[in-house]
Amino acid sequence: MRFHDEGDAITFIFRSLRRLRDVQRGPDDQTRDPSPTRVLLACCGLPNLNITREYAVVTGSKGKGSTTAILAKLLQHIGHTTGMLTSPHLVDFRERIRVNGRMIPEGDFIRIVDEIAPEIDRIEATFTGMQYLSPQGIFLAIALRWFEEQGATAAVLEVGRGGRYDDVAVAPNRLSLFTPILLEHTAQLGGTLERIAWHKAGIIKPHSTAYSVPQATAVLEVLQTEADAQDAEFSWIAPMDMGQLVRHDEAGIHFTLTRYGELYLPLHGRYEIENATLAVQGAGNMHGRLTGIPHGSAAYTDAIRSGLAAVQWPGRMQKLQDAPAVWVDGATTVIAAELMLKSLGEKLRPPVIAIIGTPSDRDTEGVYRTLAPAVEGIILTHSDINANVRFPAPDVALASAGRFHDDVRYAPNLGTALDWARTRAGRDGTVIAAVAQPLVGESMLLYGLRFEVI
Repeated sequence: MRFHDEGDAITFIFRSLRRLRDVQRGPDDQTRDPSPTRVLLACCGLPNLNITREYAVVTGSKGKGSTTAILAKLLQHIGHTTGMLTSPHLVDFRERIRVNGRMIPEGDFIRIVDEIAPEIDRIEATFTGMQYLSPQGIFLAIALRWFEEQGATAAVLEVGRGGRYDDVAVAPNRLSLFTPILLEHTAQLGGTLERIAWHKAGIIKPHSTAYSVPQATAVLEVLQTEADAQDAEFSWIAPMDMGQLVRHDEAGIHFTLTRYGELYLPLHGRYEIENATLAVQGAGNMHGRLTGIPHGSAAYTDAIRSGLAAVQWPGRMQKLQDAPAVWVDGATTVIAAELMLKSLGEKLRPPVIAIIGTPSDRDTEGVYRTLAPAVEGIILTHSDINANVRFPAPDVALASAGRFHDDVRYAPNLGTALDWARTRAGRDGTVIAAVAQPLVGESMLLYGLRFEVI
């Protein structure tokens, strides 16, 4: 076998992109090209169109990972063997690829990379200039092969930051799901909401179905225009049809949703109600094209209820410890920071200390301004794990956050930030870590958490 361990395989997967590590890259519509992924899939015979399998692709600016995980769990409980592809991961790269919640075993991951490596070599040998084979496309190929080997009848795929030029979006999905679309990644996707929505809308396939949560009018118009161009059916869920919060408790959220009555979701973010509503809609659409229990039956309703109650999605408003309580969430936008404070509510026992790690391409000042009034101290930090996620220089971050709070410090790493925050909060206080995804992953490592099955 060509690869000795998972590390060897991961190094190979990122080989093509690594050649451009020091090259300044521009907007996605100029620098990203999913055609090498299409070639790779064709060479590997993926996906096998002779097998009945339903695909959903999920995009948006926030909540797309949660929606993917919730939809996959619902499909599993309805009775389908369900594959899931997400990114990024928290601890292990293999978390990105799961079947019925279990991540692909290391031996199978290495074996599949070994099997498709000759095709990758041949494709990369033809490249010139700035061409590369996206790691995301290779992960898609691995996932599709694994799903077929495991007999998956449904697959839910999360795209990266965009959609139209995203490698995952080459999958033959007959369902597209849109979580809230906001101004984000403007350097890659464009500086207007309409342009960003245009990128996201690219996941809609001809003669397919698309659903969206409530969006700004400008976003809905872009999605509808794309759906019309693809002769696809597009529907957005009206606010009155969204799930409605009943109460929070120590374990999660209770909410009501149309015919299902009161439901329980073991996640803490209030925004997860929106994600769950979209996922329930998507599950009904996909199940309608598959065999199984009747959609209108009591058994189907019970399966939806039990599926929601079984959802796990680590790193999203997750409590890591008590005394002091430590919560972590990828709250790196103003809206996400507001929702973090709103979701935790009465769980925020003073003194509250915030650890903030907001990347440079987000509204860093807005996040500082949002969190500052709710906390007694702010600790800023960063991560070097992912070179593509950049943070403001310490002096710049300190000066910016210092405009909104008198007690601001900068920690050289997350471990130090947590030590400082826990000491400052004491046993009775609260630490909230509103940090970028690499730092969420670091927090899991620091607490020794692994996620073989979710």
